[in-house]
Amino acid sequence: MNPEDKTGWTPLPHSDEDLGRAKAVPDTPQTRAPAYRLAWDDEDFMTRRELRPVRLQLELLKPDMLLSERGIRSTVVLFGGARIPEPGGDAWAAKNETQKKNLLANAKYYDEARRFARLCSEESAKTYYREFVVVTGGGPGVMEAGNRGANDVGAPTIGLNIVLPHEQAPNEYVTPELCFNFHYFAIRKMHFVMRAKAVAIFPGGFGTMDEMFETLTLIQTGRMERVPVLLFGKEFWSKAVNIDYLVEQGTVSPGDENIIDFVDTAEEAWKIIQDFYNLA
Repeated sequence: MNPEDKTGWTPLPHSDEDLGRAKAVPDTPQTRAPAYRLAWDDEDFMTRRELRPVRLQLELLKPDMLLSERGIRSTVVLFGGARIPEPGGDAWAAKNETQKKNLLANAKYYDEARRFARLCSEESAKTYYREFVVVTGGGPGVMEAGNRGANDVGAPTIGLNIVLPHEQAPNEYVTPELCFNFHYFAIRKMHFVMRAKAVAIFPGGFGTMDEMFETLTLIQTGRMERVPVLLFGKEFWSKAVNIDYLVEQGTVSPGDENIIDFVDTAEEAWKIIQDFYNLA
C-alpha cells in the first residue's frame, strides 16, 4: 500500500486509476460518445440541473477536506466592501463626486483591516497556523486588505471567491493552495462560519450586510456558538443599521444587541478577542 494513501488498502481499483484507463482506450465512435465518459469526468453531465444536490455536496466537501488536511482548526473572518480603496488609491467604484469623497474617506478601513489581519496572524503563528487563520471573500477592497495583512507577516490566508457576472479574480495575497471558488453563495457562507472564532465586519454594501446578518442570526438563534462579532466603524454602522431602533420596536429582544461590539481600530478589536479567549 502506498504510505501516502490515507484511504487504506482495497482490492478494487481507485477512481483515478480507472480514469487513466478510460482515457487510454482506442478511439472509436463508441468511446467518443458522451455516454461512454465516466460520470464524474463528464462535464456536461456534472453541470446538469438534476445534479445540483451533488454539486452542493462537492462544494461543501472540497474546501473542508483541504483545510482539514492543512491542519486549520479555526479562523478569523473579515467581511467588508470590495469597493473600499487603499489609502491613496482610486475610488474606482464611485458613480459621482459624493460617492468618491465617501469611499476615499472610508479608505482608512483598508488600513485597519490590514493591521487587524496582521495581529490575528501573529497569534496564528503561535499555533503553527492552525488557529486564528485569516479568511476573506478573496476579492478586492477590505478583502484584499485582510489577506494582505496576513501576507505581510508570512502567514497563510484563505480566500473564498465566488463566480459573479462581472469578473472578480482573487486578490494576489491569498495563499494559492487556500484559494477556493464557489458557485453557491449558501455553501460559501457556510464555510465562512464553520471554523470562525471571530467575525470582523467592515463597512460594505448588500453582500457585507448579508454576511453580517447571517452570522447574527445564527448566534441569536443558538445555531452557532457565541463568538466576537466586531463592527468596525460605529459611525458608519449606526447609520447603516439601527439596531437600537429594532430593540425599541420589539422586533429584536433586549440584550441581542450585545452580540455586537463596535470598534474603530484593529487594536480595540484584537483586545476583545484576547479577552474573550483568555489569550496571553
